[in-house]
Amino acid sequence: MKKWRKLFVRTVLCGLVLLIVMLTAGFIYQWYGERQDAKIYKPLGKLYEVQGGKMHLSTGGQGDITVVFTSGWGTSNPTVDFYPLAEGLATHVKYAVYDRFGYGYSDITSAPRDVDTIVEEIHELLVVSGQKPPYVFVGHSLGALEAIRYAQKYPEEMKGIVMVEGGSPEYYESRKPLTVIPIVQRFLVKSGAARVLYHFDGFAESLADQKNGLKLLPDSLKDLDRVSTLLKGANRNMIDEIRMSRENGRTIMAGTKPLAIPITVLTADYFGKLADDKAWMDYEAALSSWSTAGKQILVPGTSHYLHHYRPDIVIKEILEVAF
Repeated sequence: MKKWRKLFVRTVLCGLVLLIVMLTAGFIYQWYGERQDAKIYKPLGKLYEVQGGKMHLSTGGQGDITVVFTSGWGTSNPTVDFYPLAEGLATHVKYAVYDRFGYGYSDITSAPRDVDTIVEEIHELLVVSGQKPPYVFVGHSLGALEAIRYAQKYPEEMKGIVMVEGGSPEYYESRKPLTVIPIVQRFLVKSGAARVLYHFDGFAESLADQKNGLKLLPDSLKDLDRVSTLLKGANRNMIDEIRMSRENGRTIMAGTKPLAIPITVLTADYFGKLADDKAWMDYEAALSSWSTAGKQILVPGTSHYLHHYRPDIVIKEILEVAF
């Protein structure tokens, strides 16, 4: 009996030592990879001083109206994410894609991730970068909160909002923040596990299963999406955003409603399975009530990153709000 006990203890100890060695190797692999990636990770737009840190803004297009893109939670590189829309809009309007702190090429900040702080940062970024209203905000997922709050605080600057699978304040206020998911994601990144998995066929595609497999992106931007995920994925600013999502929903619900600007809500049908998530379906249907001139459009054959499936429909609705 003692022999079996000793064998068991030795096996456990050997397993622990092996685990420690593997984790150490993984962290070193990620540390080295981050430094190599940082050498080629150059801003696609420009960096501006905002609230003591650097925020990134990509701009383009022409005209008197500026479309401002606000990305969803965890979208590591917003400029890459909104590429299918920016390209199609450039001949009609100006556009600006901002990276919140913790995203894209922007710094990571120690400032709290409450919605009022975030909106003040966005406003300052638009001012110091020389952008001019009127603005049409395009809010994806969690970014919808920023779009609505911006309209509440700066109504004179707003032309309208287009929600691309945007989550309503009521939806986020009703949900307990799932912070465990980004914490696990962060561990997978920092431990080197995610970097290793990218070498296996099908892993990158599985991460992009709601983004149409990134089929609308050129290869250079597909690789940039990978690098962005490994450098910025689920960092502490992103985790704090999720942690504060319920409180941010309450803050917005206490503000002006309805807004005196048009809001178009574009909702994915999840390939005929939207009804499987009844809560999301119902809150999406009610989101247009945030406007005195709101409407909802159900877009078939799409998933959460709707703009990667039907950018043509999104562009059409943006231009209708703009003009």
